[in-house]
Amino acid sequence: MAINNHPSTISQEEIRVRGTVQGVGFRPTVYRLAKACNLKGEVCNDGQGVLIYVSGTTDAIAEFVQRLQLESPPLAQIESISRTPYRGDRVFCDFTIAQSVKSSVQTQIPPDAATCPQCQAETLDSRSRWYNYPFTNCTHCGPRLSIIRSIPYDRKQTSMAEFAMCPDCDREYHDIENRRFHAQPIACPVCGPRVWLEGANGEKIDTSNPIDTVCTLLKQGEIVAIKGLGGIHLACDATNETTVQQLRSRKQRYHKPFALMARDLGVIEQYCTLNAQEKELLQSPAAPIVLIDVIPNRDNCRDVACNVSTPKIAASVAPGQTTLGFMLPYTPLHHLILQRLDYPIILTSGNLSDEPQCIDNQDARLKLGKIADYLLLHNRDIVNRVDDSVVRV
Repeated sequence: MAINNHPSTISQEEIRVRGTVQGVGFRPTVYRLAKACNLKGEVCNDGQGVLIYVSGTTDAIAEFVQRLQLESPPLAQIESISRTPYRGDRVFCDFTIAQSVKSSVQTQIPPDAATCPQCQAETLDSRSRWYNYPFTNCTHCGPRLSIIRSIPYDRKQTSMAEFAMCPDCDREYHDIENRRFHAQPIACPVCGPRVWLEGANGEKIDTSNPIDTVCTLLKQGEIVAIKGLGGIHLACDATNETTVQQLRSRKQRYHKPFALMARDLGVIEQYCTLNAQEKELLQSPAAPIVLIDVIPNRDNCRDVACNVSTPKIAASVAPGQTTLGFMLPYTPLHHLILQRLDYPIILTSGNLSDEPQCIDNQDARLKLGKIADYLLLHNRDIVNRVDDSVVRV
């Protein structure tokens, strides 16, 4: 039997990780990997990213750094990892997640991310405590940039600060094994933001289910302003030519194509030819608007995916274009609105032509009340306006 004459020595290191590493579940991953590698120390957020102190064998630290690069959270983007000997005099007895440290900001703010499959399932599951809740989120999805006021990314520095966590949310927030561990926007119907519906005159509509009422209004040909993740949008039935022309007239947008949102890929495939890359983009965390070629001669189409019995997209949606800009629901609110609609809706920025998109409730009432028939609003402030991105393969 071979004898190892060079046993791994005990070492202490300071490890600096830069990139998009705050608000993406990075610290819980560091904690889990450090425990798996039998390391002691701590991890914290600061203005430059994530700072890690580790104490353990050199082999264990090397394994930890390697696994950190391979097993980082889905929304994380590591730009660099630097390692230096730890010069402090602290003695670490365990591995812990420390409070964030304020310092000069040199790190990236994570972007908002589309609802993950688990949160979507919980929102639509009648057995879940997030059933029909339009603000369901976890470490892998939900608002980031749109709610943050300053770095480091902690709840108290976001527009979620005014919503105190209920015992259930607090327990999950502090449970290292839970995917909502340190998810700063965590909320539920008991403790989180809420939605309501108003008429264009500012009066609240008496309804027990504002989102369900919005579905009905869209089917009836009404125009609804919807406060979403990074801004307020104008929505209407994309197959109703009269309503689409009404939207163009009120919004003073006479020629540019409108963006569309559909419940799922199946609905989009009724109108457009989708390839694998376009499907991947539509379902990505960035959830962009994807410009897709329309099915040619759709009225004469006999393809299985082309169901000619479905209503046509109104001609005024994208006059003279051979592509349509589609996106999928990217928040629980949008999933709940679209679940009852088997045809697309227009979802365009809530503003008058050439003005910035509205993000504030009062601003929406003043400006969009002249365009929309109804407004679906909520009480989580949008701190930073985030526009929908547009891509084409």
